[in-house]
Amino acid sequence: MSVSLIERTPSAYDYPLLIKHLLHTPLATAPEQEIVYRDRSRYTYRTLRQRISRLASGLAGLGVQPGDTVAVMDWDSTRYLECYFAIPMMGAVLQTVNIRLSPAQILYTLNHARADVILCHTDFLSILDSIKDRLETVKIFVVLSDGGSDAQSPSPSIRCATEYEELLAKGTQDFDFPDFDENTRATTFYTTGTTGDPKGVYFSHRQLVLHTLAVLATAASPAEHQCLHYGDVYMPLTPMFHVHAWGFPYVTTAMGLKQVYPGRYMPETLLALIKHEKVTFSHCVPTILHMILTSPAAKDMDLSELTVVIGGSALPKGLAKLALDKGIDIFGGYGLSESCPILSLAQLKPSMTELDADTAIEYRTRAGLPIQLVDLRIVDEHMQDVPHDGKTTGEVIVRAPWLTQGYLNDPTNSEELWRGGYLHTQDLGTIDPEGYLLITDRIKDVIKSGGEWISSLAIEDIISQYPGVSEVAAIALPDAKWGERPLALIVLNEESIGTVTEEHIQLHVKAWAERGMISKWAVPEVRFVDTLEKTSVGKPDKKVMRQKHSYSGMQKG
Repeated sequence: MSVSLIERTPSAYDYPLLIKHLLHTPLATAPEQEIVYRDRSRYTYRTLRQRISRLASGLAGLGVQPGDTVAVMDWDSTRYLECYFAIPMMGAVLQTVNIRLSPAQILYTLNHARADVILCHTDFLSILDSIKDRLETVKIFVVLSDGGSDAQSPSPSIRCATEYEELLAKGTQDFDFPDFDENTRATTFYTTGTTGDPKGVYFSHRQLVLHTLAVLATAASPAEHQCLHYGDVYMPLTPMFHVHAWGFPYVTTAMGLKQVYPGRYMPETLLALIKHEKVTFSHCVPTILHMILTSPAAKDMDLSELTVVIGGSALPKGLAKLALDKGIDIFGGYGLSESCPILSLAQLKPSMTELDADTAIEYRTRAGLPIQLVDLRIVDEHMQDVPHDGKTTGEVIVRAPWLTQGYLNDPTNSEELWRGGYLHTQDLGTIDPEGYLLITDRIKDVIKSGGEWISSLAIEDIISQYPGVSEVAAIALPDAKWGERPLALIVLNEESIGTVTEEHIQLHVKAWAERGMISKWAVPEVRFVDTLEKTSVGKPDKKVMRQKHSYSGMQKG
């Protein structure tokens, strides 16, 4: 193919897409804007830039070089935000360590990523103490402390080179961040490993910058609702160790917004920060939202200024209604660890502003519309597109500039992930005539009963709307006659325990089936439980649920 390349003036600046360039606009337009860490610290964007330089300078003084991997084990903090920038900007790789994995899995991820340095909060030193003798590449430990009553003495068996603030104090605030190839790896983190060892995913500077710009452009597009704008105050409720906190720390920094970092997630603390700092924009998995809304501290609190994006797992309509009743502008989003993560957002179109509440909530709880630059398809087993009729189901496959190019040091699974030149999400879904994606199930979670495929998410969505249901998860159980049968595991709120019965739930689902809204095979068996098992990032862990609740033998029909 013959193309005409642009001419390059010898003195022209090439402008590689590097993370450091995300700081230009906020420093020019909002240098005095605040960035807050709990009740512990409060500083400006100007100070953020200085601390980023000091951190990079301090790490360089410890011997960190371009290409080295610096692992971080911390709660959501301004320190973490500084690491999001300083470590990649110096050409090193930021590894965000999932502190909720088991010590054995944390050890695996640190060794697999070949971490050179670990920055570790005092709360997690005991984990490092238990695995330190099996760390293969780590040379240096830096301790992070909140000071005051939270300060703990470092483990005597872990020899820390320095403390974080001491490291910054020794650094220079005018560290030179050079240009380099925009395809340089910036970050690495690991999937939650519910089906074997965690898998490493990785992202370049170019990918993170493009993801930031696409999310910013899409999130800021709506005229009024389900949007992010310059007047917002941002606080993450998705851990910063997980998928870049959905990329929003980069987005909100690029915009120059006030940011609030809450530390460890505790409902009362989160609600107090929302109230005191006037937080207006956040994002989380349904579990965290449920935890906040059911906290006694939320009972009389005004949340009508808050916008929340829900992802990680499906947003049940029952939870969405609870949030809307509190005045929260709630809507769904979709992505995965392998996609950096955001692929779609469930923002309402301008033509939908007059929809009735029930119809609007149908759209709010979907995965939504693809964001800028995302090529999203629904395909059959032959990778042929299925109709966008809102009924025909297929696998979601995608292309976007920021998708991981593989799993770290795992060529076999990488090729499986990218077979046919598209990233395979392992999610099943439909697209309606308006273009909205609805995820109907994970391929591994779909239930096949009596020769018919049943969506576990559809069952959960229906049951979540029954009064008194706090949480619900639907799983498949083996059945001698039907192959599989659905089982609904339900947590009731305290007021409904003893009054809501299995028969009530089954009649509720049956009524939906009689209206043709769901298959008659979808009426589940019901078990009430105290809690639902969760993964390390708060998603329902259906693998563990199936192991725990499966019968020892096949049921008799």
